[in-house]
Amino acid sequence: MAVKIVVDAGHGGSDPGAVYQGRQEKDDTLAVALKLGKILEDNGIDVVYTRTTDVYQTPFEKAQIANRANADYFISIHRNSSENPNQYDGVETLVYDKSGIKLEMAENILGALGELGFKELGVKARPGLVVLRRTKMPAVLVEVGFLNNDEDNKKFDAMEQEIAQAIADGILGTLRENEQIQEQKMEYRVQTGAFREKRYAQEMLQELLEQGFPSYIVDQNGLYRVQTGVYQELQNAVMMEQKLRRAGYATVITM
Repeated sequence: MAVKIVVDAGHGGSDPGAVYQGRQEKDDTLAVALKLGKILEDNGIDVVYTRTTDVYQTPFEKAQIANRANADYFISIHRNSSENPNQYDGVETLVYDKSGIKLEMAENILGALGELGFKELGVKARPGLVVLRRTKMPAVLVEVGFLNNDEDNKKFDAMEQEIAQAIADGILGTLRENEQIQEQKMEYRVQTGAFREKRYAQEMLQELLEQGFPSYIVDQNGLYRVQTGVYQELQNAVMMEQKLRRAGYATVITM
């Protein structure tokens, strides 16, 4: 049976979430959630959405949708906010506690978003959040930058599709590493960066080559992706990913 994932667009309807200069969190979360769901479906995942339109649901109702669907995972998309505009920036992922496969998935999603140029604020335990506490399956809440930070908004607007892809890469990479989705005849690569400007990719490539990593640049979908190795076996890619992480790089396994 296919892995079933509930994709939740945070807030909605009468609950706009964070608001900044007319921008509403509920709109950004829905845009990314729909794109994320489509990518997951294209990769054989059974996707259930908590909402596909601008409707209100309590956090408990969102959790109940996932529980009734007997989902395997719950992914909730949000955007952060701070007391003052431009006070903080960056992405973070939240889990009920730092254990199990949910922590691994949260780390992989965070690393993939970090490759897009967002500051990584880490994985944090939030046992008080209803969508993390009341869901019966591993759940990860993704804060895709600060809604009241102008630079984060620029990144969000310029890379909406790439953000959805990065989150999907973190999810799918975790499932593959744990052999929860069927292996296919494919080649695995370890990605350490994705840049709009080639010079930044070249700088990272030079750094990797100087450390002896077999790295290269792939020009794909408007991004210069810095990748290492081409592996027929997933385990070999995982070993390289671990080496790169020990060397201080944010990584994600791609195909």
